[in-house]
Amino acid sequence: MTQHFFSNGGKWIAFRRGPDDRYLFDVRGKWIGWFPWGDEDAVDTTGKYLGSVFGNRFLRKTSAPYRGYPGYPGYPGYPGYPGYPGYAGYVPGTVEVRLGS
Repeated sequence: MTQHFFSNGGKWIAFRRGPDDRYLFDVRGKWIGWFPWGDEDAVDTTGKYLGSVFGNRFLRKTSAPYRGYPGYPGYPGYPGYPGYPGYAGYVPGTVEVRLGS
């Protein structure tokens, strides 16, 4: 089942194809990052910290420790249409993740 991720303000910004999927996509289906360590932290396609999952939110930690170069997972292919999940509301005390264009 697709996992939709929202910004701090509740706007849908990213998704992955399921809870065990290591790949992260933007709302247009473009591959933007992956979860190399199997936890909530994601890196972009070049291996730099991108953001972290907090429930159904994808937000950037204000201080994330360097975890080393995660390698390269290989191209994930096209994920298909993720649907539109709507709006999730605002979460105080967090900052936005800035995703691509």
